[in-house]
Amino acid sequence: MIYRLEIARIAERYFDRLERATQQRLRAAIEELTEEPRPRGCRKLQGYDDAYRIRVGRYRVIYSVDDQEVIVLIVKLGHRRAVYRKR
Repeated sequence: MIYRLEIARIAERYFDRLERATQQRLRAAIEELTEEPRPRGCRKLQGYDDAYRIRVGRYRVIYSVDDQEVIVLIVKLGHRRAVYRKR
C-alpha cells in the first residue's frame, strides 16, 4: 500500500534552506516512507501516540503515520542537536 505524503510548512521551510546534497539525501529517505512508513531503524518517540523518527546522517525526520487515512505527515526535520527542542 502506498501512503500519501504531507509535509508541514515548518518542515518545508527548513528543507528549502539546506544545501542541495543534504536535500537529496533527505528527499530519498522521505520518499521511502510512502512505501514503508515504519522502516527498519525508525524509532517511536516517547510521549507521543503516533510520532516516529528516522535518522539521515546528522539530520532527523520527525513524522506521524495515520493508517486509517493512509497518510505520512512530516512534522519536523532538523539537525540532531536541535530537532527535539520545543520552541
